[in-house]
Amino acid sequence: MKIRNLEDVFIHLLSDTYNAEKQLVRALAKLEREAANEELKTAFNSHLEETHGHIERIEKILEQEEGLRLKRQKCFAMEGLIEEANEIIESTEKNEVRDAALIAAAQKVEHYEIAAYGTLCTLAEQLGYKHAVKLLAETLEEEKDADLKLTDIAVQSINRNAE
Repeated sequence: MKIRNLEDVFIHLLSDTYNAEKQLVRALAKLEREAANEELKTAFNSHLEETHGHIERIEKILEQEEGLRLKRQKCFAMEGLIEEANEIIESTEKNEVRDAALIAAAQKVEHYEIAAYGTLCTLAEQLGYKHAVKLLAETLEEEKDADLKLTDIAVQSINRNAE
């Protein structure tokens, strides 16, 4: 895709983020299976459900904002972050140490998504996509909440038990 203007930047980033969320659906199901701690499993499952909602919101943006169409593209950043999580799974036993490392990997994903959705919100606002701003801001808040929840789980129990 040739990027010529701010709207092209928005479409590029929205397309990239849509693919990232699709990749994340598969990855979160695996993280839930591979985690040892029940609270962490629940957090991964909860975020999986939210991720389905994030995909639906992007699809809703495309319905509501006339003329917007996604481009077919792969999010290589998310692919790399997921590969890092897979390497953790392959190199650890299913215990608190793995859980601590999985939280770290998951928080990298959350921080990437927070950056993406924050930028998308700003671009949508500047481009006058009012419906998109609201939907993207909802997802941004959920990503921030997921990050905080992972921090709480790590600090309250998993990191202590992994020592």
